[in-house]
Amino acid sequence: MIQIKRIYDKPAKEDGTRVLVDRLWPRGVSKEDAQLDEWLKDVAPSTELREWFGHKPERFDEFTKRYEQELHDNPALAELKKLAADASTLTLLYGAKDPQINHAVVLLHVLKHAS
Repeated sequence: MIQIKRIYDKPAKEDGTRVLVDRLWPRGVSKEDAQLDEWLKDVAPSTELREWFGHKPERFDEFTKRYEQELHDNPALAELKKLAADASTLTLLYGAKDPQINHAVVLLHVLKHAS
């Protein structure tokens, strides 16, 4: 099972393998509190794409297309797919405030529909 969760939410046993998928370390979260198994910052959107998107809902569809294109040739995605295959539960952690409009939603979709 693969799921997403805000890094600011309390870690739970049910999270399984916890992987931070943000390029930047989330503000106010200590490494101890994060309880990460991995930090795959290279699987996150490029700085240019992240800044263009700006978490504006009207840009999410275009952001999704651009991010999926970036992921297509990104070796970090293969590393994440391996983690997903090896874990009974994989939780992708992100820092964005909106649980519906963020890159982890796109990443979850890509992983669940990967061949």
